Amino acid sequence: MKLTKLYSFLNKDLDAVEMEVLHSVSTEEKVLQKASNQLLEAGGKRIRPVFVLLAGKFGKYDFDKMKNCAKALELIHTGSLVHDDVIDDAKLRRGDLTVKEQYDNHVAMYTGDYMFALALEAMGSIENMRAHQVLSKTMMELCVGEIEQIKDKGEVDQNLRTYLRRIKRKTAILIAESCRLGAIAGEASLKKERALYKYGYNVGMSYQIIDDILDFTSSEEELGKPAGSDLMQGNITLPVLYAIQEDEEFREDLRKAFSHTSTLTKEEAEPFIRKVKEGDYIDRSLELSERYLKEAFQSLQQLPTGRPKQALKAIAKYIGKRNS
Repeated sequence: MKLTKLYSFLNKDLDAVEMEVLHSVSTEEKVLQKASNQLLEAGGKRIRPVFVLLAGKFGKYDFDKMKNCAKALELIHTGSLVHDDVIDDAKLRRGDLTVKEQYDNHVAMYTGDYMFALALEAMGSIENMRAHQVLSKTMMELCVGEIEQIKDKGEVDQNLRTYLRRIKRKTAILIAESCRLGAIAGEASLKKERALYKYGYNVGMSYQIIDDILDFTSSEEELGKPAGSDLMQGNITLPVLYAIQEDEEFREDLRKAFSHTSTLTKEEAEPFIRKVKEGDYIDRSLELSERYLKEAFQSLQQLPTGRPKQALKAIAKYIGKRNS
């Protein structure tokens, strides 16, 4: 089943959010307009707006508030992607040239900043001060995560805590806060808000771990970028981290490979990719993903039964089994 079918009852509202997002990037600056449109039209699952709207269903669902909140979260996510592409020196995203590759790093960074500014503007209609505080803190965490990602490039001496903290800031925090902000905009009870936040955090952690696994197990066609790109860009993901911890030869060879550079060529990365796939590191990574999903399901037990809860549960199941 396609992901979009799991929340098809939101289609009308999601289409309206999509139009709002595309309209919001309208500007007289042609390069910025083109770069912004390229990012948004590249598509993606738009899962963060989905989480906002579903969380809002557990309170007083006011679509005018919800759409602006959902728009803000999608703009922040999109802005962070273009920043990530600069940090990773990525040439492709979903099979298309990245903004930094089509233009340069300066245009890409300012495009990302522009998206962040538009997100703050979109939140202007939300009168709840705590919602603004949550959004500001989320953006701060994303930026810290980006700095940590730069700092940790090619760093072999990492531990599990470092990795988990990094993916929390890179992915999980934005999904968790999408759920929290939807609950706040819908004026849901604090109990429901906390349950939704915990659900979003655990789903987000699982989502990123699965992403890191797919970088090894999927094809270039499925990924829209070369398989093993994370390792080539110097990012030590969970399967690699497990290999480093278990295999001394692997660790020392990888240390030598990164001794004079923070990136690897496809040829340099290939033997490490092969060893990761030959070991049990993928299976162990899947086990940790499953643990986070179980925590997400437990959080849902605190929420009332209905279509929104069913959709959240189905999305979590989909994330755990996805192959692209």
